[in-house]
Order: sequence, then C-alpha cells, then structure tokens
Amino acid sequence: MSIEKRVNELLQKMTVEEKVYQLTSVLVQDIMENDKFSPEKAKKLIPHGIGQITRVAGASNLSPEETAKTANEIQKFLVENTRLGIPAMIHEESCSGFMAKGATVFPQSIGVACTFDNEIVEELAKVIRIQMKAVGAHQALAPLIDVARDARWGRVEETFGEDPYLVANMAVSYVKGIQGDDIKDGIVATGKHFVGYAMSEGGMNWAPVHIPERELREVYLYPFEVAVKVAGLKSIMPAYHEIDGIPCHANRKLLTDIARGEWGFDGIYVSDYAGVRNILDYHKAVKTYAEAAYISLWAGLDIELPKIECFTEEFIKALKEGKFDMAVVDAAVKRVLEMKFRLGLFDNPYIKTEGILELFDNKEQRELSRKVAQESMVLLKNDNFLPLSKDVKKIAVIGPNADSVRNLLGDYSYPAHIATLEMFFIKEDKGVGNEEEFVRKVINMKSILEAIKDRVQNKAEVVYAKGCDVNTQDESGFEEAKKAAQGADVVILVVGDKAGLRLDCTSGESRDRASLKLPGVQEKLIEEVSKVNENIVVVLVNGRPVALEGIWQKAKAILEAWFPGEEGAEAVADVLFGDYNPGGKLAISFPRDVGQVPVYYGHKPSGGKSCWHGDYVEMSTKPFLPFGYGLSYTTFEYKNFVIEREKISMDESIKISVEVENTGKYAGDEIVQLYTRKEEFLVTRPVKELKAYKRVHLKPGEKKKVVFEIFPDQFAYYDYDMNRVISLGTVEVMVGASSEDIKFTGTFEIVGEKKDAKEIKNYLSRAWCE
Repeated sequence: MSIEKRVNELLQKMTVEEKVYQLTSVLVQDIMENDKFSPEKAKKLIPHGIGQITRVAGASNLSPEETAKTANEIQKFLVENTRLGIPAMIHEESCSGFMAKGATVFPQSIGVACTFDNEIVEELAKVIRIQMKAVGAHQALAPLIDVARDARWGRVEETFGEDPYLVANMAVSYVKGIQGDDIKDGIVATGKHFVGYAMSEGGMNWAPVHIPERELREVYLYPFEVAVKVAGLKSIMPAYHEIDGIPCHANRKLLTDIARGEWGFDGIYVSDYAGVRNILDYHKAVKTYAEAAYISLWAGLDIELPKIECFTEEFIKALKEGKFDMAVVDAAVKRVLEMKFRLGLFDNPYIKTEGILELFDNKEQRELSRKVAQESMVLLKNDNFLPLSKDVKKIAVIGPNADSVRNLLGDYSYPAHIATLEMFFIKEDKGVGNEEEFVRKVINMKSILEAIKDRVQNKAEVVYAKGCDVNTQDESGFEEAKKAAQGADVVILVVGDKAGLRLDCTSGESRDRASLKLPGVQEKLIEEVSKVNENIVVVLVNGRPVALEGIWQKAKAILEAWFPGEEGAEAVADVLFGDYNPGGKLAISFPRDVGQVPVYYGHKPSGGKSCWHGDYVEMSTKPFLPFGYGLSYTTFEYKNFVIEREKISMDESIKISVEVENTGKYAGDEIVQLYTRKEEFLVTRPVKELKAYKRVHLKPGEKKKVVFEIFPDQFAYYDYDMNRVISLGTVEVMVGASSEDIKFTGTFEIVGEKKDAKEIKNYLSRAWCE
C-alpha cells in the first residue's frame, strides 16, 4: 500500500482531538518523573497521541543509553496506549553537534563556514546523524541558513556567514550528511530561520526585518531554495520576526506560495519555540490563541513546538463548532503523518539499546572535531612571529578565556545550553552548578592554557593570570596579568566572548550588541599588558566579528579561533606551535567599528562608499578585514589563469582554471575563490559575487591546477518585472585569495536567447584539482 493511501485511511479514522494533537508537541520533562518516563503523566497530557516530543536528550541529564531507553518507552506508550497507536517524532538541536550529554561537540557554525570545506561539513553532519539515530531521535533543528551581515546580532555565531553562495553550499553539505541517501535511515534536517532573521532592526533578536522582495529572493531565500532543490531538505522552521508587517509564522506567501508552490518543498514546517503563540503575544496580529493556531496552519505550518500552547481544547472546540476550516487542519495532519511513514516510524518506532556508547564521542569523532577546528582557524595578523618555537623559555598565558573550557563552546552546545533551559520552559534544577566543573564532567576537554602546557611540557615555564572576566568592568586582575607578562618570551592573550542565552553571555541568542569591541575591559587588558611586553599573540575565542583597530598594533599576531568546540584547545595549540598551518578564511567581513554595520563585500555599485568623498568623517567605509581573508605560515603563487572559451550558450558550461603553487617552507591549505560580476538592464547587480571556491592542500614546492566549472544558471536574477531570468551578456571573472585580494581577471560571454529561469538545474558550480 502506498504511503498516500495509508495516510488517507488513517486520517479518515481520526477524531478532531487526534488530528490536533498530531500538530503539536510536548516537552519531555512534562512526561517524566525523577528523570524517568511517567505513563501516568503521559495519559493526562497526551491521551490522543502527539506529533512530536521535545528534546529527550537535549533537555535532560540523561546519558545516551538512558535517552534511548526513554525514547522507546515513550513510543511504546503511544503505540499501545493511544487509540490509533501513532508514534511520535522526537526532535533535538544540533547546531554545533548533537546537543546531548556525551555527544561530540564540534566548532560553532561560523567557524565551520571559515573552513570553506564542503566535504568536512558533510562528515560532521554524518556524525550527528549517527548519534541522533542511536538514541531514537528523528529530526534535527539545524542547520541555520540565515545569511548574516549584521555583526551586532547575537546569533551570528550559529550562521555560515554573509555570503548566500557559501551559506547554500554549507547547508547542502550539512543536509546531505544528516539526512543521508534515504530519509528512512537518516535524520530530518530543519532549515532555519525562514527568512531574513539575521537582518533585523538594530541587530536585535525578533525585531522587524525590512528586506525588499528582489533582495529577499536573491540573497536570503536563495540558500533555502538550494537546500530544498539540491539536497532535498525535509523541514523548514519559520523565523520569529515579521517581514513587511506579516509575522513569518503567519506568512502564507513565504511558506506555501514560494516554498511549496515555486520550489516544490515536500517536507514539514515546524514552528520555532513559541512561534505560534507569539503571533498573538509578541506581534499582536490576532485576538486569540486559537486564531493563532489556525492562521499558522493556513500559512503552511504543520507542527507547534516545543509544547501545547495554541493547539488546545479551545482550538479543538472552535473546530468542532465550524469556526475554522477543517480542510486546513487535515492538510497539515497529512503532511505530518506522511513524514512519519517516510521515516519508517509505523513499521518500527523503536531503536536498539546495545552498543550505543561506542557511537558517542569516540576516537574517530574527536579526531574529526579537531580537524574541523584546525581548518576553521583564521590567522588575521602575523608579523613573522608565529609559529612559536617549542623551545621558548617562558610563556605567559593571560585572559578570561585562557583557562576556560566552557567558553570554547557555542551557544547551542549541550553544556552551554542546558543551564539556560529553566529560563524558558523547564522549571527545575538541571544540576549544572559551576559551569566549568559541569563541562569537564560531561566532556573530556582541555582549556587553551592546559593544551599549551601539554605542548611545551617541562621545556618552558608557563605562567597564567586571568586578568579580567569576559564582561565586567573589574580591572583588579590587571596587575597580576602585567606581572605574569614581564620577562616572558611570548604573551598569549586569550580573549573574546562567552556563548549562551543568559545575561552573563556576550554572544548567542538574544545577546545582541551595540558595540563590536571586545566586551568589558578586555581591550584595556591588552593595552596594559602591551606596556610591559610587546611580544603579544591575541587568540580570539568569540562568536562575531570584532572591531580590532584598538588592539591591532598591540599584537604581533592575531588568531581567530571562534568557538572551536571540544578539541578546540588542542587545535589552537596546534596552530600556535606550527603543528598545523592555519588556512581558514573569513566567512564574514570584520567592520572597523559598529557604525559601519552592515558591511559586506557583495554590495551594489552605489554601496560601500559615501558619495562623493567616499569615506566616513572618522574612518574608511571599507571593512577592516574583508570576506575571504586569511593568512598562512606559507606563501602561495597563482599563475596560468585560463578561461577555456570566449563564449557559451545557455545550455553549456565553462571551465576556468588557475595553478596554485606553495612557494613557502610549510605545507598548507589555500582557499581559491572565484567571483563574478554581470551587469543587467535596469536592475543593479552586486559588484562581485562568490560563484566557486576550492580548499587545496599543498606541500612546499607543490602546485596544483584548480578547475572550476560554472553554469549560466548561476547568473539567474530577478528582472524589472520580477521574473527570474538569465540574460545574455559579458561575465567578468575574478580569481583570488579573498574578495579583495584578486590575482586574475578575465571575461566570457553568454550568448543565444534570454532564458526563463523559473526552474534552475545547476545552482552550484563544480570544483576539483588536477
């Protein structure tokens, strides 16, 4: 029997209550008693079944084995104790790894984007899939596909940066890795936040977004479209904000007309947490919660997360009284049931409980986490000071993030996030206590100070001083820091952010900033230490671009480490001492100051400057560090740039190649970037757009030919009448080491007839080495 027929047969048997309960969810803690599943609570709360269970692992202190056992008990209850025996989907978070006790913690997404390595992103996602499947989860609330161009916004750390093409590639790799070839063997990926969430008023969380339709489609919707069309994305989460006065959770044009109608999206929409309720509470756009429930379904939503808030008895009563169209409810229920059938839940909702621990944070997974962290590191400055010799006599390690393991983790890692849950919906102590001690209890990891000590062992004296906290005005530790720095061969200052959702955090959800300088008195700490020792290396452990002009001249080297995860300290030590040559490139531009925001490379011809003087009164309008920027311990020479043909037709592709040679003494990675510009009639286009990239490893003296294959489809745009087309004309090609460091330019021409581009076959270029 086909899935469609099975769904229709089941739907005909369902009562109104059973239908509505499939469209909502329940917190795992609400059906638990003393960290064990409670059938009694479940009978009271979900007597008619339930659509989803919220975070069995991510909102508890359960071990992987306990999580699997609990998942099986919940499914057994639903199958055996509800009338129709419909299993539930279990969703979890996975921004920087599966957000669960004992799972592997990878670097935060902004660092992952700086790898420019599609293959390693897919490998990372495969680990998440394996670990989530092992404990009975079905859906991951990731990846973030938000294009982030405002560094004030707190969730920049969770994104893949400012460029829609890079974001699309990262998203495709993540979705392929986590969903697999057959969704029955995979985890449903959730593209979020739909759409434009990162470009809010003032960089403030949930604030209104003002993006015109052409830009919305070409920049912010584009990565979602690619994830749907290329990777088969199976779930999308609407964002909290409003666009043009319409809350995203109530926006039928976005959810139904564009995604389902234009793209053919065939998955499920899940609300962001409390997103349906907020149509009333936050946006004041409806009068009742029942109305919010119905409007969200009418817009295209399928499931309310994280718990029953609007899909209540009031809504059920209104449906029975005929106040709302039952056909709208039935359509959503069908999509939910279909996904459960596609996942194989009706055939077997249970998972094996043997051998689970072997799949959690094993040697290979930790090695991958370290490799991702290594590749994510971006060397911002180096006055021939790095790498350090392991024979140095004295090293001073200073700063609020130097001896912290907690602050190496992103905001949606398990240790960082579990402590925030009582802020929202779990009103009980999760037993976190001292955060540093808690992290060490649930993850085997080192601080950067410890990794440095291990690296030099007893060959060098290593002295430590905290200096200050991440975000206070307390300068009482300055003197101790200066004393530690005196006479040291090198001072390693580890500064930056603390990720999370609480008030003591400086990066993460709802931790938006009005300044981009280092929080608290960290910049002053660097200034004071520099007065007694000039041999300073700054290591940034942070989640957003930093305004660096105040510290640039005070450091001989600056390393951007982002939030590098459980193996991050080792990766930092690898880079500092030359055991790994940094090759990451910035996935987001670094402004000179907050007043420049938003600053990004792909601006229009009239953007990026002030007419007619060009610069601001105080400073340049250009970013301090551009997109795609990053240094290495070695040098690379670009040569033999070739565009294979002068002209191509609409149904052809073109190959563009360049040779890259390692001309230095260290093996290293270069990220070769290809940008284009194509002018169009009446509609302005960006001054350059990333269209291809390739991360290449080269030994000293080795050279490789990097080949890019570009397709006319990649030049689709929305014309004056808002039709997506591909026009004839000249394409300018720019190949280089960053968006500013262009080594070669050339042109080719697209000939033939203008083409309708409603349907696109080739969204992404191909790249390989010869």
